[in-house]
Amino acid sequence: MLRGRIVELDVPRRTPAGIPILKFRLSHESVQDELGTPRKVSCEIAAVAFDREARLVSAAPLGTAMTVTGFIDRKGHSSRQVVLHAVQIEFETGE
Repeated sequence: MLRGRIVELDVPRRTPAGIPILKFRLSHESVQDELGTPRKVSCEIAAVAFDREARLVSAAPLGTAMTVTGFIDRKGHSSRQVVLHAVQIEFETGE
C-alpha cells in the first residue's frame, strides 16, 4: 500500500485483449519512524493500472492524492527497475 500524488499520466491505451491500461507516476512523501527517530522520506515510483483502476486514474487530474494497494514487480523480464501494479485505488477526500 502506498499513498501519493499523481505526477505524470501516460496516454490511456488497451492491451491486445482490449483491456484498458494506463501507466502513471506517483510521488510519495511521509515521515517514518526509524529506530525511534522520525525520518522524512520521499520518492517517485512508476505505476500501472488495468481495467477499472486505469479508467479511474485516467479521469483524475495531476496532483490528485490517492492510496494504491497492489504489488511491485520488475518492469520487464530483464529489467532491474520496478513498477507498482495498482490492484485497488482509493482517492483521498477532504483535502
